[in-house]
Amino acid sequence: MPAIPIAACSSPGVEQFRAERPVLDLREYFSGRVDAWGIVRDRDGTISQRFTVRIDGRWEGDKGTLDEIFTYSDGRKQRRVWTLRRSGDRYVGTAADVIGQAQGEAAGNAFRLRYVLDYPWGDSTVHLDVDDWMYLVDPEVLLNRSTVSKLGVEIAQVLISFRKPRGAEASS
Repeated sequence: MPAIPIAACSSPGVEQFRAERPVLDLREYFSGRVDAWGIVRDRDGTISQRFTVRIDGRWEGDKGTLDEIFTYSDGRKQRRVWTLRRSGDRYVGTAADVIGQAQGEAAGNAFRLRYVLDYPWGDSTVHLDVDDWMYLVDPEVLLNRSTVSKLGVEIAQVLISFRKPRGAEASS
């Protein structure tokens, strides 16, 4: 039987989106209030969680804080506060439930953020690899697809739709 070459399984980088418009500027999009709606889809296709998120973002130069409040369909609430630092097209992020530093990169209308999440599981926690891809559709709408894996095996996908309110809505 002839040998068949197999390409390495690596996902393309954000550079492929460099020419896409509108350009995603995280400092602009995540300044002030942003609302989001999402689902968690397990690897068997089951929608295991639904949630909303309210995000309040503040930036001083190239340092930003995103204060996220998640409300799940079962009534649970969770808070995550991201601190992001921008250097050119690259970002470094930290949060209390993130192991080490998140690494991000932006190009065109896309942003990719990779990190290890310390996720509660029973009486303990597990470390999950998260690969976030965000795409700016228009000045108000940002779509996010996250792949969550453990030991290289995908265990879930998270889909989130963000909406940045306009004008007077943004301050309410």
